[in-house]
Amino acid sequence: MSSLPVDEARDFLERHPDVDSIDLLISDLNGVMRGKRIPRDNLEKACRDGVNLPASVFALDINGNTIEETGLGLATGDGDRVCRPVSGTLVPSPWLRRGRQAQLLMTMVEADETPFFADPRQVLVRVLQRLRRAGLTPVVAVELEFYLIDRARTAEGLIQPPCSPGSGERATQSQLYSMLELDEYADFLEDIQAAALAQGLPLDTALKECAPGQFEVNLVHCDDALAACDSAVLLKRLIKGVALTHGFEATFMAKPYGLEAGNGTHVHISLLDESGANVFAAEDGDPLGTPRLRQAIAGLLALMPPSMAICAPNLNSFRRFQPGLYVPMAPTWGYDNRSVALRIPSGPNAARRIEHRVAGADANPYLLMATLLAGITYGLEQRLSPPPAVSGNAYEQFEPSLTNSWHQALALLEADEVLGEALGHDFLRVFVANRRAERAQAMQEVSHLEYAWYLRHV
Repeated sequence: MSSLPVDEARDFLERHPDVDSIDLLISDLNGVMRGKRIPRDNLEKACRDGVNLPASVFALDINGNTIEETGLGLATGDGDRVCRPVSGTLVPSPWLRRGRQAQLLMTMVEADETPFFADPRQVLVRVLQRLRRAGLTPVVAVELEFYLIDRARTAEGLIQPPCSPGSGERATQSQLYSMLELDEYADFLEDIQAAALAQGLPLDTALKECAPGQFEVNLVHCDDALAACDSAVLLKRLIKGVALTHGFEATFMAKPYGLEAGNGTHVHISLLDESGANVFAAEDGDPLGTPRLRQAIAGLLALMPPSMAICAPNLNSFRRFQPGLYVPMAPTWGYDNRSVALRIPSGPNAARRIEHRVAGADANPYLLMATLLAGITYGLEQRLSPPPAVSGNAYEQFEPSLTNSWHQALALLEADEVLGEALGHDFLRVFVANRRAERAQAMQEVSHLEYAWYLRHV
């Protein structure tokens, strides 16, 4: 693990004399940023000694409540662990307090400096080590979809798209790939680009997605999967922060509107061997790729059902899986086909890769990446074979078979030995206990829809 040297911290402070405090950030199971804020004078000490946080930070549900069933709370005295800074992540946060704020990503370790098993970032480290032992390096890219929301609610208290900064009109149309809407939100998007540049986040493209107020921002392909996920969690924080400065809210909820498209996280993955060659790219340029590409596809398909609890981690996640909205609902694959779960994009042979299209934007990037790489590893090690590639509209050819039940998804994950071994059985126990407790809380709430439908009529 690469910690932040004190010299690096000292150099940062010299280059940024206006920064007076630093946010120390760590991603919990939900991908929510937790941590501490320290004054600049404490930064060198934090880099040298680390900072303490309770292990129960990974027992928190979406509301910030400790789930005791995880075993990380009072059962063990709610004790502390050390969090170490991640080198290369000490950067300014230009949207906060007029540039006087900075941030630094942390990761949790045990007293003997071994990884703490419940830290999602360390779960990904575990999976990557297995691939490295096989002489393979993932090259990955993360694509994140999000909605801009008006901070004012409707008369009924519901969310609504913002009014365009350019026209002043509230969006009501899809306008997929609209350049006009990119122009109307240009100041917001330019501030995202500027903040990303200041933080060293490698942005690739931005585009207007297929619902009112919905956008997508893509990160550049990276041969360091851990750094790619660091960038993804930090980009989500950046987008939310910049949106607030423009008078909007940004949400990565999987399904903020019942009748509009959901927000997804699409992940592109290829593998390099020790010589730097893409093992998915056929030497003769065959667009069908190599046997190892098909083995990787087969592994991802095999583990897709038990991985649903990672791809869809909360109650709202499962509302995204509806027909007609470009969301895969069966374990399918195909070439240059956006109706399948695993798409092999067209393009140069050297860039042959898999695009995973199942997860929502609410998935934890570290856990999602770890799960996908575990599936690829499983397919390679077992030399699995996939079913035939799908041609045409997969939605018309395959009945939905991926579970849309949060309860069943957790049961499938809990019972899966392959993911248990890859991610760590101890980690899965914590994750499943945390998600089950949140589900139990959700089941205690009665929705307005239930009152409208059932209160008087049953």
